[in-house]
Amino acid sequence: MSHYTEAVVQKLTQEQQPESLSSDDSYSEKGISVSSHETWTPEEELRAVRKIDYTVLPLLTVGLFAFQLDRMNLSSALTAGLRNDIHVTQGDINLGNFLMYLGIIILEIPSNMLLVRHGPRLLIPFQILSFGLVATLQSHMVNRGGFLATRLILGLCEAGYIPGSLYILSMWYKGNELARRISILFCGMFSGFAFGPLIASGIVLLHGERNLGGWQWIFIIEGTFTIFIAIVLFIFLPNSPSDTKTFTGVSLVTFTERDSYIVRERILATGIAPASHISLKSMLSTLLYWKRWPHFLATALVFGTWSPLTTYTPTIFMSLGFVRWEANALTAVGGFGALCIVLLFGYLSDRTKMRAACVCVPTFLYMVVLVLLREIQPHVGKWGKYALWTVVNAFAVGYHPGQNTWLQLNCKTLEERAISVSMWVMSAMVGLMCSSMIFQGGDAAHYYPTGLLAMTAMVAAGLLVDFAQAGIYYLHNKRAGSNQGTGASTFLHVL
Repeated sequence: MSHYTEAVVQKLTQEQQPESLSSDDSYSEKGISVSSHETWTPEEELRAVRKIDYTVLPLLTVGLFAFQLDRMNLSSALTAGLRNDIHVTQGDINLGNFLMYLGIIILEIPSNMLLVRHGPRLLIPFQILSFGLVATLQSHMVNRGGFLATRLILGLCEAGYIPGSLYILSMWYKGNELARRISILFCGMFSGFAFGPLIASGIVLLHGERNLGGWQWIFIIEGTFTIFIAIVLFIFLPNSPSDTKTFTGVSLVTFTERDSYIVRERILATGIAPASHISLKSMLSTLLYWKRWPHFLATALVFGTWSPLTTYTPTIFMSLGFVRWEANALTAVGGFGALCIVLLFGYLSDRTKMRAACVCVPTFLYMVVLVLLREIQPHVGKWGKYALWTVVNAFAVGYHPGQNTWLQLNCKTLEERAISVSMWVMSAMVGLMCSSMIFQGGDAAHYYPTGLLAMTAMVAAGLLVDFAQAGIYYLHNKRAGSNQGTGASTFLHVL
């Protein structure tokens, strides 16, 4: 057993279990699930949780921002002459994205297993450093082979960051605090979607400086920023609730011994067992638990449709007649809309506890705006098309953090969560990988009506799968309720 594992298990088992105390609604309304244990006051718990909010959460969020910036800056590079300079076709671009997602899938579970065993304090910064270096070196691509190779390596380096971050949050927060925090975490990703094109619209103006193209400057500047973020996390990221110290000993905020006691005991009090390592038996039992499979299928179907949007939206806006910097800047509007919708449904999920509804409703709205885009855009002009595509981008991901929260709350242990979240992210990558081929060059002249039809069908299928998931949980709970007192399992799923 590793040193990290021993420290987690020892510290979590040394403390005495506290006794009950009723919760305080005024703190719950602030996003804090007040513990029902009387060895600390609600004020102390609020203060301890706010320290997590000011350290772990923003550090992981800014890491995900850099992650997304490096993943999707290809779309801005395409508007800055990348395709002509390295002689690649739209088919090659799609293949490159396919290979990137394949790389993520290959190392997703192994990366999370390493994180569970050794902790995030060094692994997470090292991972960000690795994909930051690869992202920067993309500026030296000269041909199709180099493009395809760097996209694959970038995916291998990025594997595990998203499920790892989600697992880390589940170590620090209770189940009914997770939805808003996961929404904030994903705001890092969707901020990359919003700010990335805006930042690139300024960077491309460096075209010709030091004999480098605008697309090269995009990779150099944004990749260097990612390396800087890796250094920040190396300095400030704490390890776990049982070990709140950073590697350098320098902290954004200081966790007192009292704070550390509260943040680890409040998680233990929920009945969620700590994960010391991930065994083959646990992995197989989690993989074979079919009642959670619809989460993965729905994620692959619906989130997969985001791939063509992130890659080709700036190019679509250029085809409408906007110049390159305008196209990149205007793309940011849809990203900011996505941020608002993600935060709204994250808030509603925690506030109402209606987890299934807060996945199904934004998915349905996304399907509706896709239908409207396909049917209306042939009859409107430049700005009408821009507005329709922007609304689609805004609604494209509103369900995503809620789906993850719903999945995590239906896991009994942190070990199950670690494996399930990895499977969930792998499902998302499978969807993105397959959907990277949806927008074909022959469909571009009419703004991809065939691709939009495929996307609509995928979202509709995903919505039906979400309904099926809710039905499976409902029937399970009904049977479990009738089995109470018989000795059979009474674990109830969250709806």
